[in-house]
Amino acid sequence: MTSKNTPTSENRPDTSAIVPGTNYIVGGAVRDQLLGISLKDRDWVVVGSNPDQMIDAGFQKVGADFPVFLHPKTKEEYALARTERKSGRGYLGFTCDAGEHVTLEQDLERRDLTINAMAMNEQGELIDPYRGLDDLNARVLRHVSPAFSEDPLRVLRVARFAARFSHQGFNVAPETLTLMSEIVTGGELAHISPERIWQETERALSETQPRTFFEVLRECGALKAIFPELDALFGVPQPEKFHPEIDCGEHALLSLDRACELSQSSTVRFAALIHDLGKALTPRSDWPSHHGHEKSGLKPIKALCKRLRVSNRDKKLALLSSEFHTHIHRAFELRAETVLKVLKSCDALRQPDVFEDILSVCISDARGRTGFEAIEYPQADYFREALSLSKYSKVKPIVEEQQRTLALEGEELQGKALGEAIDQARVTLLRAHRASHQTVSP
Repeated sequence: MTSKNTPTSENRPDTSAIVPGTNYIVGGAVRDQLLGISLKDRDWVVVGSNPDQMIDAGFQKVGADFPVFLHPKTKEEYALARTERKSGRGYLGFTCDAGEHVTLEQDLERRDLTINAMAMNEQGELIDPYRGLDDLNARVLRHVSPAFSEDPLRVLRVARFAARFSHQGFNVAPETLTLMSEIVTGGELAHISPERIWQETERALSETQPRTFFEVLRECGALKAIFPELDALFGVPQPEKFHPEIDCGEHALLSLDRACELSQSSTVRFAALIHDLGKALTPRSDWPSHHGHEKSGLKPIKALCKRLRVSNRDKKLALLSSEFHTHIHRAFELRAETVLKVLKSCDALRQPDVFEDILSVCISDARGRTGFEAIEYPQADYFREALSLSKYSKVKPIVEEQQRTLALEGEELQGKALGEAIDQARVTLLRAHRASHQTVSP
């Protein structure tokens, strides 16, 4: 299908360089132009050419598995039109044919979704053989062909696109969800590398509405296969008085929603999502209470992070947020010694930026409850003030006075004794800080 009824754009193909064969802008660049989204980069498909001709024209080959080249001037990627045939398990089990005989329509047919299977020629005309424009207008994420089932990575990609576009009203087509479920049931997700799963998850966490990624995965059964620790939260109740949403899984998603309002960091968003994994381990006989879930959550967080090879940065924030979020919620009840212990355990004195991220997770947790979305969270400022008071510059005068007193007696603070004196000075300041605040119910 070719249409001339498409928006004009300053991002028309660059014809100043000679490209062997016929070239088309394809995929996300076409989709985003039609949605009115600013283009960050463009992908091209070249029909009727071969690697030797591309190299002779000055293009640099960069694709190890597929014939992809960099334009000599723009450095944009140009790929030869290709077909793919399933030849093994997983998302890498394909045989590629990039011969000069491959048509544009054949290349577009191998793509995942119809809205990603459109092209635009040098005249700005839309080539749309799989009715992607119709699905774009209907806000539907629909697979192009039954070949969708051959690539298990597409389960994650569709969920990620849902997270990107759900705020514009996009939904996954029922028949596409059915294929995704069949991929999961067939065990194909086990053939995706942990690094690739985490890469897609990280990208999803940075999308407009990350919760949709996990909702779609749960709907097709992939959440249980990939994130069993998170999936286990759904159906586990909490006290309705404090959690009107009741369900622990819904609370995790609500916490993620609030984290998205506070931070662009995928690290913060991930920690907010999994801060309560320990609640899935609570014996049914103890429901809806979850005493000790903070520390019991450390084991599943470690297991999840090890399995998916999550970065140390992401794992560290998730573990600290799990272990100490309830302490921070109870800020106004804590003894000065306990406040200092929390600060030191979180390495707040050396890495205040990490501690600020922990506070963001705590705020997300407190607000991630139905009806509590906009509550104040004075505990964060209380701990920020406590951190400021605990800096050496604040306790130095107290320690120096103690040093002078000991010097008169012929003694000196050093080593372990000096460290203890510094901490005691901090406790003195933190006690005064606590006394200056009225007790507030968190």
